[in-house]
Amino acid sequence: MGIADVISLLGGIALFLYGMAVMGDNLKKVAGSKLELVLYKLSGTPLKGVLLGTAVTAVIQSSSATSVMVVGFVNSGMMKVRQAIGVIMGAILGTSVTGWILCLNSLSGGSGWVDLLSTATLTGLFAIVGILLRMVKGKPTRKHLGNILLGFAVLMYGMTAMSGAVAPLKESQAFIDILTKFSNPLLGILVGLVFTSVLQSASAAVGILQVLSGTGAITFEIALPITMGIAIGAAVPVLLSALGANISGKRTAFVYLLIDVLGAAIWALVFYTANAIFHFTFMTVTMTTVTVALMNTLFRLATIIVLTPAIPLLEKLVVWLIPDKGGELMAQHDMDRLEERFLQHPALAIEQSRLVTDSMAEKARGNLLHAMGLRGAYSDKGYEQVDETEQLIDRYEDKLGTYLMKLTARSLSPDQTEEVAKYLHTISDFERISDHACNVADVCQEIDEKKVEFSPSALHELEVLEGAVMEILAISVDAFIEGNLQLAARVEPLEEIIDGLCDEMKSHHVDRLQQGVCTLNQGFVFNDLLTNYERVADHCSNIAVAVIEVESDSFDTHEYLNSVKAIKDASFARYYDEYKKKYTF
Repeated sequence: MGIADVISLLGGIALFLYGMAVMGDNLKKVAGSKLELVLYKLSGTPLKGVLLGTAVTAVIQSSSATSVMVVGFVNSGMMKVRQAIGVIMGAILGTSVTGWILCLNSLSGGSGWVDLLSTATLTGLFAIVGILLRMVKGKPTRKHLGNILLGFAVLMYGMTAMSGAVAPLKESQAFIDILTKFSNPLLGILVGLVFTSVLQSASAAVGILQVLSGTGAITFEIALPITMGIAIGAAVPVLLSALGANISGKRTAFVYLLIDVLGAAIWALVFYTANAIFHFTFMTVTMTTVTVALMNTLFRLATIIVLTPAIPLLEKLVVWLIPDKGGELMAQHDMDRLEERFLQHPALAIEQSRLVTDSMAEKARGNLLHAMGLRGAYSDKGYEQVDETEQLIDRYEDKLGTYLMKLTARSLSPDQTEEVAKYLHTISDFERISDHACNVADVCQEIDEKKVEFSPSALHELEVLEGAVMEILAISVDAFIEGNLQLAARVEPLEEIIDGLCDEMKSHHVDRLQQGVCTLNQGFVFNDLLTNYERVADHCSNIAVAVIEVESDSFDTHEYLNSVKAIKDASFARYYDEYKKKYTF
């Protein structure tokens, strides 16, 4: 096999992958959102999920695309993990359809009318019709159909190019010797896995195996483990798609890998044990394009048949393997409380909104406390947890904000209107507190990376300030959840104490800089921490006053300011003196 043959082989692979991509993309465009809608509405039972997953994958020619779609459904809360498992099983089976389509490449034709059945003729016909459909002006669907046919033509041409490139290998003893080594099950599975991971397509990997079968060097004992490895490698694109997904989305993607690994493990154990006992005579049978497609389909079908009854167990296994450490599922439970049907009953909807807002408040408080803890004990895992929680809290704000705005359009009593207004005002403050938690975590990361060490006096001042921030956060969140006016009245004087502490600390820092006790690097992170802590206190003040306004049956800017003044007149001085003594350097 010379350089020209290698280039021809690689070119054939490139054309094959491109043709498959064009076909898949345009099939999805022709189907529009109908396939997604069908998947979402009709995958209620495991059997329905398997059948639908098979059908959709057969249409769009990509199990990865189907599975990525399902990961998106689960990630958004539209579909449960158990529901998704059946669809993924169907996708794993549906991807074997491509192998049967590629069997058309083995058609050799003949003379006369029979010659129309040859691969070259069919490829040419598809290309001609495809380009005509693209050239004729009309609906976009016509253009997409043309692209499908052109994609198929390119795919088949790529298959032909690959077949021609590998033809000389029939006479290569070195090539045959290499393939013989793949009869080792573990090595064969590994080769199939790696090859599919590189190509990012199980259909393409099976197609190349079908091409190689044309050399006459591919036997059953070589093809079987490679096919198993191809099935496992197909999970790689799905796993990559779930990198930014929530816990449920990650579990769904992992299910794809789990099914393929279990399928390979089960049938490898069963088959090779049986072979050791009975010594199957068909192990050395030479594979063809058709028998490769048949074996691929039967292997996947057998896996689905065995594992479909075990869907509940698969769900439990993936939950155990990927535990919910960050509270994502609890967050999803909260989101599920905001049921659209409850909007017809405002009292119920408001109560559900209260529960979800309370949960958001607790998460925001916990996230800031976690971020503050990173200053003394930084870890990348802790940093990532802060970021993940912030993303959850963003989801809370989006979901709650939309739900509460819909609720305001309903017929509400004056008390209900004020309560909804309180939630609308405060969710943004809780979200901003979590944003500042991320900022604090960023500063802590910088402190760790740059090995910043504060002077004893600066460290002491930070500890005093952080104690005050922890307290104002605690009393403002508790005041909100409990509707406690006495706690709320404590927030504003403590907020002014924090403002005073920050001003004093900035002044002390300038003195330390002039004395050479602190450096500029220390100063930057020091001031960043002060700024974020001061902003957190401001948001706590907003939350407390919102509580006071609701309890006083008023909610506007003027009343907001008047309430603050009233607090100062009644009890501000007493609370201020208490905190002044408690938080001092």
